[in-house]
Amino acid sequence: MSFLSRLLGTAPDPRESVRPLWHRVIELARDQDYYAECGVADTIAGRFDLITAVLSTVMVRVEASEMRSESALLAELFVEDMDGQLREFGVNDVVVGKRIGKLMSVLGGRLGAYRGALNAGDLDKLTGAVQRNVTFAEGADEAASAAKVAERLLKLSQRLARFSDEEMLKASAIW
Repeated sequence: MSFLSRLLGTAPDPRESVRPLWHRVIELARDQDYYAECGVADTIAGRFDLITAVLSTVMVRVEASEMRSESALLAELFVEDMDGQLREFGVNDVVVGKRIGKLMSVLGGRLGAYRGALNAGDLDKLTGAVQRNVTFAEGADEAASAAKVAERLLKLSQRLARFSDEEMLKASAIW
C-alpha cells in the first residue's frame, strides 16, 4: 500500500527528512575557499567534483551510524538534483537516464575512493583520491591543491563525527 500512496502522492516523501542535509552539502561544496584558495576549477566539472567529494564525506559519516537508509536517500536527492541540472542544460529525456546512470557510477566510485581514507583518517591516501577525482584550475599546482582540499575534507569528517544523528539530519550546526 505504501507504494501506491507514494505513487498517488498521499504519503510523505521520505527524502524530506534528509533534504536539509542535502542542501548543506551543496552549500559546503560551493564554499568559495575551495575555488580561491584550494585551486579547484570554478567550472561545471569542478563544482560537480566538489559536490561528490563533500557528499561522500557526509555519506561516510551517515553510514557510520544507524542511518544507512538516510545515506540512500541522500543519493536519491543527488540523482534528483543532477537530473534537474541536466535538463536545465538542455539534455533531452532519452539521454538523461544514461547520464544519470553514469553520474551514479561516478558517485559510487568516488565514495569508495574517499571512504577508506576518511575512515582511516589517512590524509595522504585522501590527497591521492582528491588528486584523481577533482578538476583543478588551469595552472594550479594539483598536488598542493589536492592536499588543501583533502585537509578540508578530513576536517569536515572530523567535525561531522562530533554531531549526533539528529544534528546531522537538521544540518543547521554543520559548518
